[in-house]
Amino acid sequence: MPRWLWITLVVATLALVWAAGRGPSIEPATGPGGTLACPPMASPAGLSEPLQIRVDDAPVVRLGNHTMRPLAAFALEARVLGREDYRFDPGAKVSPTDLALGWRRMADQAVYERLDISQGGRWYRYRWGADGPPIPVREIVRSSANMHLVPANDAVADAIDDVRKHQTVRLKGWLVEITRDDGSQWRSSLSREDSGDGACELIYVCELESF
Repeated sequence: MPRWLWITLVVATLALVWAAGRGPSIEPATGPGGTLACPPMASPAGLSEPLQIRVDDAPVVRLGNHTMRPLAAFALEARVLGREDYRFDPGAKVSPTDLALGWRRMADQAVYERLDISQGGRWYRYRWGADGPPIPVREIVRSSANMHLVPANDAVADAIDDVRKHQTVRLKGWLVEITRDDGSQWRSSLSREDSGDGACELIYVCELESF
């Protein structure tokens, strides 16, 4: 086979793989009141505690073949401790990326780099060496979390694609509960004090920037 044909086939294959990984255009969540908009709240000042305002009467909206209910307005600025992308697990259709994020002292690179941080299976894990944790474990729990990101549109999905470890991200959106049409449910934590199963935030992200 001529060399130029091999090159053409390779380029075409890479293009198909890229297109398959990127997926179709994202449709925003919609309900009786129209498209779900960003919450009207300011972003937190610096790498401080996330801002959260609980809502008890938010309308249920549709997100593809899922139903989504906002639980709280949410905004934060945090350091990226790690990222993990998913393509084949049950949640990947709505949330293809998890970010492990840290704020307060967990945003300090001198602190979090003393931890062995990993992600997988929708979990965020950390270990420390013989010298012990760099800060109290309770503070690590309160000041970091694994967050499942649900992009609201293509622009947000592109912004998430650009995020890298050690960057700072500033995002705004909603902590949500998502129910698939087969009845399976995925619900965000509403606490910064929990850890383990069910402690991750599930965020419908309508604004995100990294720097």
